Parts: sequence; C-alpha cells; structure tokens
Amino acid sequence: MDPRSEVILRQAELFGGNLLLAGLPADDLLGHLPNARGWSWHAGDQQRLQARFGERCLFGVTPPPQPFDAAVLFLPKSRELSDYLLRALASRLADKPLYLVGEKRGGIERAARQLEAFGTPRKLDSARHCQLWQLTVRDAPDAPVLEDLAQRFTLDLPDGPLEIVSLPGVFSHGRLDRGSALLLTQLDDVPRGRVLDFGCGAGVLGSALKRRYPESELVLLDVDAFAVQSSRMTLAANQLQAEVIAADGIDGAPTGLAAIVSNPPFHQGVHTDYQASETLFQRAASHLVPNGELRLVANAFLKYPALIEAALGPCQTLSEADGFRIYRAKRR
Repeated sequence: MDPRSEVILRQAELFGGNLLLAGLPADDLLGHLPNARGWSWHAGDQQRLQARFGERCLFGVTPPPQPFDAAVLFLPKSRELSDYLLRALASRLADKPLYLVGEKRGGIERAARQLEAFGTPRKLDSARHCQLWQLTVRDAPDAPVLEDLAQRFTLDLPDGPLEIVSLPGVFSHGRLDRGSALLLTQLDDVPRGRVLDFGCGAGVLGSALKRRYPESELVLLDVDAFAVQSSRMTLAANQLQAEVIAADGIDGAPTGLAAIVSNPPFHQGVHTDYQASETLFQRAASHLVPNGELRLVANAFLKYPALIEAALGPCQTLSEADGFRIYRAKRR
C-alpha cells in the first residue's frame, strides 16, 4: 500500500461517502473505500486500476462529469499542475471538503498553502513521511479551462517555425529542454516509414519529424494524459496529422517501426526511475523492422550505450554537447 493511501486510511471515517480520488496510486485504496471513484492521468496506473476496479477509475485531463461530495488530490510534482487540479476540484465542491495528501519531501507543506485560495486549510495527519490536509471550500472558483493554461512558444527550425503547445505538468513546460534541442539538430536520415516518438511530451520531436518527413507515418506515445493532449494540440497548431497514444512504456507501441526517436524519461516524481528507458532498450528490437533504428538523447552520465548494444547492436554517438549525447543503434 502506498504510504499516502495509508495516511488516508488512518482517517477512514472521513471518506465513506461519494468521494473522488484524483491522481491516486495503483494500490488497493479503492478496495478499502467502496463508495469512492478514481481519476487518473497516468496510463500505467489507470491500466492497473481498471483491471482491478473496472469503471470506478476514469482517465483524462478533466475531472469525471459525475458529481462527488468530496475529493482527495494526491499531490503531483508540478506546482502548475497542482494549481489546475485544485481549481478544477474546488470548482465542483462549494461548501464541501477538499483534501490534499503528499509526501513531505514532495513539497506537501508548500502545496498546502495553495489551498488558501479556497478557504482555511488545516493539517489532519502526519505519518509515513506524508501529510494529509483538509479544507471546506468557501470560495469556489470558476472551473478552469485547461486550454487557456497552455504555454505556447515557437521553435525556429531550418524548415521554418514550429509552434509548441505545452500544458501544466508536461516535461519542460513552456520551454525547449537542452536534450531535445540537441536531438533536433541530429534528425538527418531518419529511416522513412512508421516512426515512433517515444515519451513525446508536448510533441516537439514528433511534430518536427512529421513536417520534415511528411511521407512517414508518425506515432507519438506518452504515459501522461496531459502530455498526450499537449502533443495533439501541438500537431493541430502546425496542421500536422499523426497518431497519439497514451500507454505505459514501449509495450504499448505498435510494431513494424522503421525508427524510434526519443528523449526518454528517467525521472518520475520525487524518485529517480530508469525503468521506462531500460525497458525501451530491451524491447526495441521487437518493435523495429530489420535495420530499424533507435535514435535518442540522454544525459552523458547515464550508462546507456552498453544496455543499447546488448539489445540491438553497435551504439554510435552522433553528437555530444551541454552534458547530453545523441545515440544511434540499428536492429541486427
């Protein structure tokens, strides 16, 4: 059981009614709270929760339309995303309780101050290195329009400007990260055909590839619903067409790929996590056609070449700058 869920269950008498659990972990919390429903934006968590609890957990970037009498927000990493989620929940909870739970090292005390916009928060519990806060919503805001919170910026690429649309919580929100900037300079001779942008974020790489190689069929994949929505908005802003998939890792990608291009994630929440990248290397061959290519950017300190070579074959370094490297390998 996730420690945040354990803290909630220490106060189980508060949560017996029509409750929405927003951003809940994929544990047994819904099993202990039979009247509760979940709202998830993490495709992996959603898949695991749906397998156990069916339609009691919904996936997306907006709260479920069904009414609820109280809500618990599991604190996300991004402050901008927390702002949106708290406003979205508080807009539905006039004179009703709103709870916030999170790890101390994840910034729960700082985030609890965000509750002050809607009432007077109080700390209910502190245990398992987590805290639980509660308030009654006295100043219910208008429901936020997610698209109005998007940050837009333009990349000046050799083939013209590319507009990027980034939603709260998406990696490198509102700006181009250094790794993707380097990879954008190393997209020559990407094999034509079906091409995957793995961990697409706001759709920077996938949109740039689709415009540069219009005859290729681009697929953009991310585990996060806000990233998936951002990618769709970026594609639309540039009049581009591509398939966008919400999935937990490379296993959710199609096969028969000519290339996989990626700025793969290696950090999740307050815990460092390399699993998505390592699984990508291990299973890339089963998604690539013969001589299909994996091309990615990574922090130079990460020991990726040996992992890539063990799975695919010789790993070539195409470029190195600003603490990042571009790697290329082909399926044997």
